[in-house]
Amino acid sequence: MANKLKMCLDSWGLCANRLFLLFAVVCCLNMAVSCAPLPSAPPILPSETVEEGIDSVSEGDKGTAFQPVQWSDLVGWGEDDLRDSLVAFRASCASLKYRSDWQAVCAVAENVGANKRAARAFFQHHFIPWRVVNEQGGRNGLITGYYVPDLDGSRQRSDEYCYPLYGRPDDLLVVDLSAIYPEIGHYRLRGRLEGNRVVPYWSRDEIDGLKQPLVGSELFWVRDPVELFFLQIQGSGRITLDDGSQVMVNYADQNGHPFRSIGTLLVKSGEMTRHQMSKENLVEWGQKNPRRVQQLLNENPRYVFFRSLKNNITMPPGALGVPLTAERSIAVDPRTIPLGAPVYLSTTRPNSVQPLRRLMVAQDAGGAIKGRVRADLFWGVGDEAGSNAGRMKQQGQMWLLLPKGMLPAEH
Repeated sequence: MANKLKMCLDSWGLCANRLFLLFAVVCCLNMAVSCAPLPSAPPILPSETVEEGIDSVSEGDKGTAFQPVQWSDLVGWGEDDLRDSLVAFRASCASLKYRSDWQAVCAVAENVGANKRAARAFFQHHFIPWRVVNEQGGRNGLITGYYVPDLDGSRQRSDEYCYPLYGRPDDLLVVDLSAIYPEIGHYRLRGRLEGNRVVPYWSRDEIDGLKQPLVGSELFWVRDPVELFFLQIQGSGRITLDDGSQVMVNYADQNGHPFRSIGTLLVKSGEMTRHQMSKENLVEWGQKNPRRVQQLLNENPRYVFFRSLKNNITMPPGALGVPLTAERSIAVDPRTIPLGAPVYLSTTRPNSVQPLRRLMVAQDAGGAIKGRVRADLFWGVGDEAGSNAGRMKQQGQMWLLLPKGMLPAEH
């Protein structure tokens, strides 16, 4: 039963039309609900920059996710200033300190001196590095980027601010089957009640269409629909209100429909080249084609809902529940990389061959972040961070750092 259910759920991500959607719903335990992995994440385009040429695959690499290595095997390890990594790891300890394997090392981290030498000594003395090997046996994987966009908005609708940013709707149902069928992983089923039946939740075109089923769930109103769309892709954002105040909003949930990249659609249609694809160019395209914007956005049926964070929050929390650190936090696939763990990353800067080698901390996850050697680098807040994140589609290698005596999950 669990295998059939997993096959059904895996096929779900491929569906784009309502007939297949409804068939998948019936398949999933005869419950008409939508299913998709958590949470939303940026669209993924093929990498155009390779750090070390063709990825080599050795017979010894196949079948294993982790290989114990020496510190000298970490490319550029001695060049990184680990003080910011230590700060980010201490943030992780707000969650890790409740796990027996991490309690001792978190206790030590609290008392490490604030200098380069002490930070390096801490990691090298208390951790063991493990090379992460991808499913095909190679060592290279895709490294992308994400950020916190800035938007202008208001708490009240007006002619200037007329696009709603919705909170989590009260009628959104979420069914977690992992406790009953652990084989299917972290899939969650989403839907809504219609009489005594559970049906798929509203898609993007239904939410933004004439029915407007979510009236009353608005948190804020923003100026530009494409900017709002990018906010949903990134999962967090900072809104500057018309009174000058700022508020951080963060992912609360999503409607369960599959993600479809509108950027890929524009490339396939010939309206942009892959090298032209960026947030700035998409916003410009929307301004030049206002009558076509909603039609294009509706091609992605997934819709993300938000929550407002406290006024003193300057960085949003990731999946671990702790605030992210710019250029030191990454989103990973938690099926392989435990959330909270340090991960050494060797890649290159966006659209460049300039090395980017530093110790990151796995503090977030994403629906599109799937695979062992796969990471999404958090660049921070604002336009510069957005420029880096939008261009970040590099190849890279990863090493997982675990406390001495702790083995990776596969061992």
